[in-house]
This record gives sequence, structure tokens and C-alpha cells, in this order.
Amino acid sequence: MVTRFVFVFFINILLCGGVTAKTVTDVTGKTVQLPDSIDHVICSGSGCLRLLTYLQAQDRIVGVDSIETRQGQFDARPYALANPQFKKMPIFGEFRGRDNPEHILTLTPQPQVIFKTYSQMGYNPSELQEKTGIPVLVLNYGNLDYLRPELFKSLRLMGSVLGREERAEQVISFFEETISDLEQRSKDIPAEKRPKVYLGGVAFKGPHGFQSTEPTYPPFKFVQAHNLAYDPAMTKKELSNSNIAKEKIVAWNPEYLFLDLSTLQLGDKVGGLHELKTDPSYRSLSSVKSNRVYGLLPYNGYTKNYGSILANAYYIGKLLYPERFADIEPDEKADEIYRFLVGKPVFATMDGLFKNLVFKNVPL
Repeated sequence: MVTRFVFVFFINILLCGGVTAKTVTDVTGKTVQLPDSIDHVICSGSGCLRLLTYLQAQDRIVGVDSIETRQGQFDARPYALANPQFKKMPIFGEFRGRDNPEHILTLTPQPQVIFKTYSQMGYNPSELQEKTGIPVLVLNYGNLDYLRPELFKSLRLMGSVLGREERAEQVISFFEETISDLEQRSKDIPAEKRPKVYLGGVAFKGPHGFQSTEPTYPPFKFVQAHNLAYDPAMTKKELSNSNIAKEKIVAWNPEYLFLDLSTLQLGDKVGGLHELKTDPSYRSLSSVKSNRVYGLLPYNGYTKNYGSILANAYYIGKLLYPERFADIEPDEKADEIYRFLVGKPVFATMDGLFKNLVFKNVPL
């Protein structure tokens, strides 16, 4: 193994250090020289393969990290559901960027570029490039809120490297136009008429109970709902994910409760749904008594599910302001979004995996 490792390492140095066609700069400011054409790549880190799928370039991968081959009852990742072939591909390392250079160097054909998100986690990008001789390009996964420009920058960088510039611009336009449509439908609703809402059960590096929320949850912002968990005085770290005290949720007494169905992964006897059914504090909420609890597509599934975020926004808008979203059928809209981003309508599959509770009133 060591002999092969060293041999392939030097072959890669020769290939990547010879004649090149372009020089690119990644999000860290590192300048990287690339081969003339890029036909084979791998994606390291949360969400990296999702972005590649959005660019319709998933056929260029020659290996996957361990999360792509896992079998389980739940799968919150539409890009993976649309590409079942990922489960049969060679594994080059563990999930969340914990790459294995020796495994990478045994891939056939060899990747010409390694894309990497969340580079602060897992294998150091510079060390990975040094050990493999393969260019490593760091991307910022971003979000659909204040880091939207960083997301778009990463899509453009990836598109430039792969010759998918036109598709990258199409994806960016799709995000911008979809968010604009959501905002235009509800932007003039007075503050006093915006329903008070709370989302519980949000996954963060694994499933959580009902106290786990997302203070900057984009769908609430897009449709002008009053997200009780959002406090502009919070730090960025606090805003990234929060566990809200149960007493605070009870004191807020939201008009509408939403359940991120990723919480179902905890099982029938724990998790957000079980808590809403059995905890006396939650049973006292007016929204629970009035059966105003609704199931949503998972926000996170190996980081943020951008397509599901947009689909959730349309459902929430339709629920809160039916006259403003009269032309929208949420499940059909979800599949329209999925078709564009991941190439297949996977809403029914997602709904089935999460006990047919997506975009429905949750029975308690």
C-alpha cells in the first residue's frame, strides 16, 4: 500500500504540475493551478456533493465519503435520493471532511480536483493537497440569508472549474427569483398581522428534540412570519442553532407550531413529536390544544437542504396566508424545485420516509 501511495502521489504531482489551462483562487484566497480539463473529481465535506449535483456534474465523481453509502430508515437529502448510484461508489474517507489520502490515491480514475466545504473540519486542505498531489479547492457552503453571496461565489467557482458556468448562473437565478417571489407575496403584511411561530426539532449534527430550533430560519423570513426564536441581539454563534428553554416556548405560546421532521430519527419514544404528545408543558400550548402543529421537510441533512428550505417556505406561506398563495400546491411546488435542483421529483419519497407527515397537520 505504501509503495502504491508514493507512486500515485508522484504521478499526480507530474499531472497537476505540468501544462495547465487555468489558475483559480478558492474562497480562502489560495491560488491553484488546474489541469487542462476536469473530468474526475471528489467532494469532501457537508453539502459539497449537493452543490455539485445542483450543477448537474455528479457524473464526474469517482468516489464518495462514508455518509453516501449508509443505509437507514430516514434520508433527509433530496440530492442523494435522486442519485441512488452514490451508495455503490468507492469510499475515500469518513463524512464531515475526514478524508483518507491513501484511499483517495487508490481511486480509479484519479480525481483531478478535490472540492472541500467546511474546511475547518476534518482533514486540513493544504495537508491533503500536499499528501495527494491533487489540487484542493475550498468552498464556502453559505446559506440563503446573510451568506447568500458566499454560496453564489462557491457555485460560480465550481462551475468555472467544471465548465458549468451557464448552469451555475441558472441555479443562482433560480434561488434569487424563488426567494423574490416568496417575499413579494407577503412583504406588505403589517407587523401586527404576522403570525407568531416557532419551529422545533431542527437537526444539528444529528437529530434533536423540540427545543432545538433555527433562529434565522429562512422560510419564516421569506414569508414575513414572526419567528419568536429570533433575537437580533444574538451573536452569530447563537443564531446558527439554538436550544430554547421549554419555559420560554410555553411563555411565548406560539400561534403556530412547526415540527422539523428530522426529529423522527430519534425514534417513537423520544424526539419532538413524542414530546408534543406527552409533555404536560407542551400540551398546555394553545397551538397544541387547537391542533395547529405542522410537519416540515428537514432543514438540515448533511448541512442545509436548500431545495427543502424553499419548498417549506411555500407551504408555510400557503398555511399562514392562503389568499396570497392561492395558486400554490405545496407538494407540487416542492417537486418543481427538486426537479430543477436535483433532477428528479422526490417529494413523495421524502414524505414516505418521514411517516407521511410532510406538509400536513401533525396528529397529537
